Amino acid sequence: MSDKRRRVKIREAMRLGRALRLVWSIAPRWTAASVILTVLQGILPLAAVWLMKLIVDRVATGITGPDHGAAFREIAVLIAWAAAVGLAVVVMRSLAALTDQVLGRLVTDHVTDIIHAQSVAVDLEFYENPRYHDALYRAQQEAPYRPTQIVNDLTSTIQALVTLLAMAGLLLTLHWAVGLIVLGAAIPGAFVRFRFAGKLFAWRSRRTEVERQAYYVHWLLTDSGHAKEVRLFDLGGRFRERYRQLRSLLRRELVGLTVRRSLAELAAGAGAVIAVFGTFAFIAWRAVQGVITVGMMVAYYQAFQTSLGSLQAVLRGFAALYEHNLFLSYYDEFMALEPRVRPPAQPLPMPRPMAEGIRFDNVDFSYPDTERIALRDISLTIKPGEVTAFVGPNGSGKTTLVKLLCRLYDPAAGAITVDGVDLRHLDVVDLRRDISVIFQDFAQYQLTVRENIGLGNVGVSEKDPSIEAAARDAGAHETISGLRHGYDTILGKWFDEGEELSVGEWQKIALARAFVRNAQILVLDEPTSALDPQAEWDVFQHFRELARGRAVVLISHRFSTVRTADRIHIFDQGRIIESGTHEELVALDGRYAQMYEVQARAYQPSS
Repeated sequence: MSDKRRRVKIREAMRLGRALRLVWSIAPRWTAASVILTVLQGILPLAAVWLMKLIVDRVATGITGPDHGAAFREIAVLIAWAAAVGLAVVVMRSLAALTDQVLGRLVTDHVTDIIHAQSVAVDLEFYENPRYHDALYRAQQEAPYRPTQIVNDLTSTIQALVTLLAMAGLLLTLHWAVGLIVLGAAIPGAFVRFRFAGKLFAWRSRRTEVERQAYYVHWLLTDSGHAKEVRLFDLGGRFRERYRQLRSLLRRELVGLTVRRSLAELAAGAGAVIAVFGTFAFIAWRAVQGVITVGMMVAYYQAFQTSLGSLQAVLRGFAALYEHNLFLSYYDEFMALEPRVRPPAQPLPMPRPMAEGIRFDNVDFSYPDTERIALRDISLTIKPGEVTAFVGPNGSGKTTLVKLLCRLYDPAAGAITVDGVDLRHLDVVDLRRDISVIFQDFAQYQLTVRENIGLGNVGVSEKDPSIEAAARDAGAHETISGLRHGYDTILGKWFDEGEELSVGEWQKIALARAFVRNAQILVLDEPTSALDPQAEWDVFQHFRELARGRAVVLISHRFSTVRTADRIHIFDQGRIIESGTHEELVALDGRYAQMYEVQARAYQPSS
């Protein structure tokens, strides 16, 4: 065996061992119960076979014997024992099913929780990488149930192995060659399983993206967020056809693989049938010769069938374990992802209160796996107690700068500091706890109004008065009061008694979520884009008061909002091309003055 192949085998064995340790750590008592029940179920078939041998032999002697009544009483006792064994088998099977069900649920829920934790821990950049989505999809599809399947298949294999050893001891009293026949009949089927497990793994790895594309089209057809456009633009037929094409491709390839496996299994199964009945003929011949009794003939035949089935189960179990081991590599692949935004070895606390504010010094940044420069040589200061506005066309770098401020990414060059301390030296959780952000694509949670707002500050209870205060500051209180259950109303239509809001009303809820967070840095990315002018004015009546002592970043295309800022920076293609107050920028008669004039002209009555 080559060194490379040996290393692969070692990794597979280690992966299998980790899976077993994982299951044991999650539910040790249920795992132990599963193993005990497995061993007992493996021993009981031998007792059943031996009792059947005794019954048949006693029937045979009882037919020719003088006292039929005494013979039947002995037979009845043996039948009672056989019934007890049968009942024990039923009880053990039921207990094993219950144990496997509970163990499966516990392991699946725990592994899913681990996947959730890893999904939250990895950097934002992973979500912008198709390879990450492939890894996440494969982990979600395979990892939650594979560890349980490993335990189930391992216990089933142990059960079959125990039964096989018991039956093998009985068969050896007939002829040593019977064992070779059993082995020769079972190996081809196991070989087929091993071979096609590898083929299925390779196919799944190759077609993950196609499966994700099919799931995405399915989501477009069934998600409420796309329901209006799907109907208005008559997209249903197109998306359904696209889904059928993708699923047809997957189905055609998978069916082809399954057909080839089925044909190979058919050939292996035919050989096993020939071995079974050939051996049965040999056993019958030995009985006719008088070498063994009729009861022993029945016992040997049952033992042979059981041992063949057990050996096939053992080899199938090994093949299944091999398959699970392959697919668990998806879990390992996903869990091996490591964030690039790493916490410092000795994190410093976030400065409270801020004195100097936030400073960007010659910051450059490009998104991973792209050549386009998102930010180049950005230098600016955001002072506490001031409102700083970012203005510029879409894609000019405004939101990217906010992502760097939140340390969702680290700059490629330059530094971002808070009171002179580099963000990379601060505790990430502590930093983000002091930043309250509402992005343009804010989330709409299908939860109650209180929960929707309270998510902005997980440290407050749902009954905290700050939730209602934040709603009033955002101009959402009147809308909330008109809902069926007020602040306890479920928003959205996914659940019973949920009520849907307009886009502008949802934006007020998102604003309240940003306001309820007691943070030193407040970032509003197009915070009033969906609000009417009066609602926007009402919000900004409170805005200056909310901004006291905070460093506020405002991103907006509305100059009625921007002009109130203390400092305005104009972005274009990742650079800052102009900076100043509204009056300074208008007097400069540059890009800002042109944009302001265009928007102001749109509000003037035509002559």
